[in-house]
Amino acid sequence: MNPLDATKSGFLVCIAVCMFIYTFIYLKDTLSEEPNEQKFNENIVECGFYPDELCSALFVGKTAAFKIGNFCQNTYQPKTLSCIQTSCNCSMVLKTLHFITRPLSDEEGNFSLAYIITIHKELEMFVKLLRAIYMPQNIYCIHVDEKSPKDYKAAVQNIVNCFENIFISSKRENVVYAGFSRLQADINCMRDLVHSKIQWNYVINLCGQDYPIKTNKDIIQYIKSKWNGKNMTPGVVQPLHMKHRTQVSYREYVRSGMSYVYPTKNIKAKPPYNLTIYFGSAYYILTKEFVEFTLTDARAKDLLEWSRDTYSPDEHYWVTLNRLNGKTYLISTMNNPWTNSIVRSLTWRAGEPQFRA
Repeated sequence: MNPLDATKSGFLVCIAVCMFIYTFIYLKDTLSEEPNEQKFNENIVECGFYPDELCSALFVGKTAAFKIGNFCQNTYQPKTLSCIQTSCNCSMVLKTLHFITRPLSDEEGNFSLAYIITIHKELEMFVKLLRAIYMPQNIYCIHVDEKSPKDYKAAVQNIVNCFENIFISSKRENVVYAGFSRLQADINCMRDLVHSKIQWNYVINLCGQDYPIKTNKDIIQYIKSKWNGKNMTPGVVQPLHMKHRTQVSYREYVRSGMSYVYPTKNIKAKPPYNLTIYFGSAYYILTKEFVEFTLTDARAKDLLEWSRDTYSPDEHYWVTLNRLNGKTYLISTMNNPWTNSIVRSLTWRAGEPQFRA
């Protein structure tokens, strides 16, 4: 054998040995990681389903919570979004997004909730929210901002078409932040809900950027614990620094892709029936009886009309009506009106959680 042939043979043997060592290491790592891989995939399944502990950790600023949250956010990529946007098979939507198709307990099956969801953007976020709160025994009214793009409206309609207990509000508003149109959107849904064949007990309003940190069962048990038959509309007598909202007349501006509320120089008349105006949260949990009252009572109608040109009327309308005299079922006895009836946890600034009742 000449030196060249010997060199070639040695080189081939070296390659063979290297490939053997690489294959051995690869198989060893694969086999050793398989159990962890299975456990990892099981954990992925939990992403997006009421991560109560994760949310609590986020609020107190634990570093690991942000990493887990980002992981879950990246893991859940709804493959059906493109399908929804092109109107695909409903069975595919239900299967891929794992919508719950039966009541998870007798208690839940016998206590239906109604939801009002006002949306205008971010289809993926809406799908995640709907998927998290959906139960077949509940009913859902979706208000899509009239200003939203046509393809967004069409995509929402496509997913709504797959469910008998989800519908789009029969009347849609050009919603302006802090304007009367935001309150009107909720009322439009309420009018639809009271005529529904589904007999619901309470209504909860949400926006497209909400997400639940409690299960459907948790919510029901909390309502039953001390609020059964009462509303959760937290608030206080209108503070002095909020008086301007109802002392002058405000107008909505909607034009050329811009929308906002601006004050005029017109001074408003006093509230009808000499009502005391309260200030509270725009978000609530209301009994069906109270909703029917607000849609039919003369005082509620007159207060609604008076509120038409106020600033952010949804932050005084419900809480004021809930404290009318002569309707004992409307009144919630609260030691601390902001914290006794917990409806929302809000964060207006990054890293500064504000717990609002």
